[in-house]
Amino acid sequence: MTASLTDTRSAELYRRSLERLPGGVNSPVRAMRAIGRDPIFIDRGAGAELFDVDGNRFVDYVCSWGPLIHGHAHPLVLEAIERAAAKGTSFGAPTAGELELASEVARRMDGVEMLRMTSSGTEASMTAIRLARAATGREPILKFAGAYHGHVDGLLAQAGSGLATQALPSSPGVPASAAAATIVVPWNDPDALTQATESHQLAAILAEPLPANMGLVSPSAGFLELLRERADATGALLVLDEVISGFRVAAGGAQELMGVRADLTIMGKILGGGLPAAALGGRAELMRMLAPAGHVYQAGTLSGNPLAVAAGLATLELLDEPAYLRLGAYTERLAEGLRDVAAEHGHAVQVASVPGLLTVFFSERPVTSFEDACGCDLDAYAAWCRGLLSRGVYPPASQFEAWFPSLAHTQEQLEHTLAAAAAAFASLPEPGTRP
Repeated sequence: MTASLTDTRSAELYRRSLERLPGGVNSPVRAMRAIGRDPIFIDRGAGAELFDVDGNRFVDYVCSWGPLIHGHAHPLVLEAIERAAAKGTSFGAPTAGELELASEVARRMDGVEMLRMTSSGTEASMTAIRLARAATGREPILKFAGAYHGHVDGLLAQAGSGLATQALPSSPGVPASAAAATIVVPWNDPDALTQATESHQLAAILAEPLPANMGLVSPSAGFLELLRERADATGALLVLDEVISGFRVAAGGAQELMGVRADLTIMGKILGGGLPAAALGGRAELMRMLAPAGHVYQAGTLSGNPLAVAAGLATLELLDEPAYLRLGAYTERLAEGLRDVAAEHGHAVQVASVPGLLTVFFSERPVTSFEDACGCDLDAYAAWCRGLLSRGVYPPASQFEAWFPSLAHTQEQLEHTLAAAAAAFASLPEPGTRP
């Protein structure tokens, strides 16, 4: 299971890709620049493992950035896709599967009475903002520093994920007018939240209930409840982005786990079972404002395409209560093990975790905000990740992305991961000697 990382074919493919793809990739974090190396080109995945084009084998904790909660190439998911594909890949017309998936989501998620599918989380975020503005007659949107809700112009202010990795507070090409209606406040800061909601007539308060694009930074006690309270008090809609946490941390997402209900919920990743799919869901009276039931326009040629619907249904059908218990137990064993091996080798880290998500922060103090996350030792994280890769473990190539344990991970893979992590910690300079 040890990877040599000779990267002969990967290096060749990367050189050629630089001529055809901006930065050689189709999404920034894949370039692995944050950890100081070139990207690894993948040949195939099986279970909880990846195999690259050079024959190296890795225990995978990216799992396509979240959709693959059952691991790669799960036979029941593949069978569902094959059955759907045999009938046709896309019709641009309604199918029974769309209704079945919407009904399953409504069964799992309180507050989701109706669903509108899209092909990406970015599209779902765009729709949520448009709908919130139409419903309230207001324009300003409040978001939190370090939160990433897709590459929507007005939401690329102090965004996390790839933008945090590249230290870009926004993005060239975003008009000032698009960002002017976005109010940004620090995560886990109740005073800033209260002041902002009192100072602005907000259409929506937009948040990840479990932010995972600045690394996993859970809400402090009472903070999500305060979001709900401030939305109710001011007439704003509470929009919770569960693209990552939805169906991962619990059957009903973070809202079930943490006991707070949104007016509108953004979903993705697991919803499509590894194929492009996302959705916006919420109360019927809000959702019926969307065309053709209402006058708020949204459309998509491949929205609800039968392959993604089939993959999503198969994925959700496998997620029962025992599955969530197993995922939570694996995540906790991994988190505890990483804390232990870090301490054994004298490295101060914070390992934040909830079922199915975790982040290793190189920090002596708990990380409670984007500012805290940016203050971590990113160079140490990068060196540690390179050490993991060289030992056959594939972590997120940025501290600002969460790890995604899956139901395919085994005890043997856990032991290999912790042994590789220990060796990678041992190879780092002692904290007091780092430049």
